[in-house]
Amino acid sequence: MKHFSSISAVEHPNKLLDLALACKANPHQWSDLGQQKTIGLLFFNPSLRTRLSTQKAAQHLGLEVLTMDVGSHGWKLEFEDGAIMNSDKAEHIKEAAAVVSQYCDLVAVRCFPSLTDRSADYREPVLSAFMKYASVPIINLESATAHPLQGLADWMTIKENTQKERPKVVLSWAPHPKALPQSVANSFVKYMEVADVDLTITHPPGYELAPEVAKGFTVSHDQAAAMKDADFVYTKNWSSYSTYGQVLTQDPAWTITSEKLGNAFFMHCLPVRRNVVVSDAVLDSPQSLVIEQANNRTFAAQAAIISLLKP
Repeated sequence: MKHFSSISAVEHPNKLLDLALACKANPHQWSDLGQQKTIGLLFFNPSLRTRLSTQKAAQHLGLEVLTMDVGSHGWKLEFEDGAIMNSDKAEHIKEAAAVVSQYCDLVAVRCFPSLTDRSADYREPVLSAFMKYASVPIINLESATAHPLQGLADWMTIKENTQKERPKVVLSWAPHPKALPQSVANSFVKYMEVADVDLTITHPPGYELAPEVAKGFTVSHDQAAAMKDADFVYTKNWSSYSTYGQVLTQDPAWTITSEKLGNAFFMHCLPVRRNVVVSDAVLDSPQSLVIEQANNRTFAAQAAIISLLKP
């Protein structure tokens, strides 16, 4: 694996899952792997779990960590080839990626979509440019269309909490006052495809995921019917794909409540808006796995870093 950009870059996803679980069982067993090596964490957008869990994962492996908030602490970058740089962008990604590669043995990048131009966002301009111009491996800490570390942590959480060979998993859209990316939902679906669970996707009309993501899965506009007899309910808002980046509804009828959840476990990547996406009663119940998911982010990151560092 040259870069950890999405699950499609992973040759053996099940082995990656096993490695993440092994890291959780003994986080320091590879503590010499990163000795005298440095990882750079570049954030174009805010972060709490991703920043801290990736830094902790790197420290478990003996790596030095350099962290930079690119948007506020760095020059504004140009990503277009052949650009005439006479506006507000002071540095081109060609030089920036090459320079960072001299300082770091690995570079991890977090960059959100614009949510204004779907075709541009789905080309992944920032992540793709780093992979093109950097001379070291790149880790995707969430991009315009994918969040592979979150997806791996989600898969770990389901694996640890299921008693069934093929549990019923529901990915449910939920209301949110802001337009959010499809990245978490996209990656969750792709990981569940590999996990071979019984997956149903439920959302209001107009909130379809990209056709290449949802293809082959049951999609329902009836949340109650979709969640019937579920073992796990993963809830996440995403903005419209067809009417790209738009908030079409904030219907509170889609908020997850205890009555809807039944006996299922509740999952969410966090941060979550209480009593908008999900009720307090669900989040504060023993059925909520959100804190466990967040903990698993460390070991997902650790597995990705090991996979890139090991010969």
